[in-house]
Amino acid sequence: QVQLVESGGGLVQAGGSLRLSCAVSGITFRINTMAWYRQAPGKQRELVAAATSGGSTNYADSVKGRFTISRDNAKNTVYLRMNSLKPEDTAVYYCNVVTAGYHNYWGQGTQVTVSS
Repeated sequence: QVQLVESGGGLVQAGGSLRLSCAVSGITFRINTMAWYRQAPGKQRELVAAATSGGSTNYADSVKGRFTISRDNAKNTVYLRMNSLKPEDTAVYYCNVVTAGYHNYWGQGTQVTVSS
């Protein structure tokens, strides 16, 4: 059974930092892309950051310079370091992995709330 277990969300003041983690288990295919998405109330889910197995990363313009995605392939874990948080970063953050064969898996989501 595939599981993506996220942790690290919470309430933080503007300007603060959080680190999200997502541990993946039960996947037998090679993991290609690991990513973080977020969805704020009333808005569509959007890509925040992604990291490929080849080491490439990409970020939403709104988080460039503030967020850093990293992955530990040995542990099948992806992280999102979030600095200089803003109230507009408030959302449910979802972990996503895409494997060889384009199998797509999602975590259950973790709430990040940034107070002003």
